[in-house]
Amino acid sequence: MKFRLFLLFILSSCSLLAQEEESPFPSVTDSLYREDQFYLGVTYNLLNNKPNGVSQNKFSSGFHFGFIRDMPVNKRRNKSIGVGLGLSFNSYNQNLLISENNDINFSVLGDDVNYSKNKFYTSVVELPIEFRWRTSTAKEYSFWRIYTGVKFGYVFSNSSKYEGEPENIRIKQIDSFNTFQYGLTLSAGYSTWNFHLYYSLNPIFDATTIDNNPIDMSDVKIGLMFYIL
Repeated sequence: MKFRLFLLFILSSCSLLAQEEESPFPSVTDSLYREDQFYLGVTYNLLNNKPNGVSQNKFSSGFHFGFIRDMPVNKRRNKSIGVGLGLSFNSYNQNLLISENNDINFSVLGDDVNYSKNKFYTSVVELPIEFRWRTSTAKEYSFWRIYTGVKFGYVFSNSSKYEGEPENIRIKQIDSFNTFQYGLTLSAGYSTWNFHLYYSLNPIFDATTIDNNPIDMSDVKIGLMFYIL
């Protein structure tokens, strides 16, 4: 239900922006100007659809940066399509233990287990595609923006780390991770500070189970996005 509401919001935003009448702002003096070519973001990573007993702890972070080619689609150049390429580095602190005994195993750490750290990491090559609306002109550097779209990702590296009893566990390049990821994005704000939301549409893990139940966890990233010319 939450996903349907979010998707409806995205589609409604795009429809309203596409129907916007020509603004009374002065005409653009530079017919070749573009906006927001580079981006840098930091997010808090939430796990969605967690299995029974799984919970997050501590801070799960994400760092994102890259380049987006801004391609205006109207004369005033305040509407555009953006296609980019970037990198994303993510950590998830939680109590889902990933261990290895001839095969990869998943289990929930109980309250009776003494451990100081349990997290998994992903490094992702990202392809963002955005529909962009803003109140900018060629000479205006502080303006409102709303960017909506999709983001595709390829997980080129992953690992998990457990530090606690009875022994520390570190595993790299786990086949259980879903290599291909994708989701919806929304960035909105004024000038430097922009709220950012990423809603994943597919699971983090591929065909994995815990107690014979599938692990369908996905992620939701909430944070700030900074854009640079």
